[in-house]
Amino acid sequence: MTDYSDYFGPEGLSVRGTVVVVPGRGETRATYARFGRRLAADAYRVRVIDAPVLDYADLSTSLTAFGTQLTDAVEGTAPGDRVVQPVVLVGADSGAAAVAALLARAELPATLRPDALVLAGLPGRAADAVGTWDDELDVRTSCPAHRGTLTDDPGVRRGSLGDTVPDAVLNAVHGGAIDVPALLLVGDADPLADHEALAGAAKSLPRARLSVVHGAHHDVLNDLQHRSVAAEVVSFLETLRNELRPLITVRSSAW
Repeated sequence: MTDYSDYFGPEGLSVRGTVVVVPGRGETRATYARFGRRLAADAYRVRVIDAPVLDYADLSTSLTAFGTQLTDAVEGTAPGDRVVQPVVLVGADSGAAAVAALLARAELPATLRPDALVLAGLPGRAADAVGTWDDELDVRTSCPAHRGTLTDDPGVRRGSLGDTVPDAVLNAVHGGAIDVPALLLVGDADPLADHEALAGAAKSLPRARLSVVHGAHHDVLNDLQHRSVAAEVVSFLETLRNELRPLITVRSSAW
């Protein structure tokens, strides 16, 4: 059994980049099947890995293992063991925090450094008990399809949103230590996010954009607004390919 799930673009189209998706607390690779298919439809090579296992008592060793996991996932995504640039890491929840913590390491090898990050649903510094499974679903999403995906997946670890993500992991984002372009995504109805801290982080990072999704909950990549969120991610990927110069600007609009 492989340690990742693959999503390929339409046959005959040139691959526009490589995207590796990192799930968060309690999630499995199946959680991001819809998201992976949607990005792949725009000719991006998408690979979803297992959520990182972080031993907070030995975080350095855990991050090193996570780095190896990412390297293995990126390698071989194109014929002849090539990798199509740009390489973008998309992390959700604790997966986003782990990606940021890995990128902030001073000794990070150049081979592990991606071209950009998408950090979605970053948790705040305090964890709250989420109650019953229905309570947890309400925190995660109001999308019926996504609620069904989570409920029907025996690999989903229920109650995991109550797990604390230590400051040592979160500091990478809030400490301004990330130097690659980063898109931060958060739902304005996400009760687990520290919205004020995210706004501060976006201002402290040298090349960051904070996009707030109206009405979205914690699973911002998979909530009711998932089409618009995927479009925002693809727009970021296309802008990245254009040296961070927007391809479209609005000159006049009545709405």
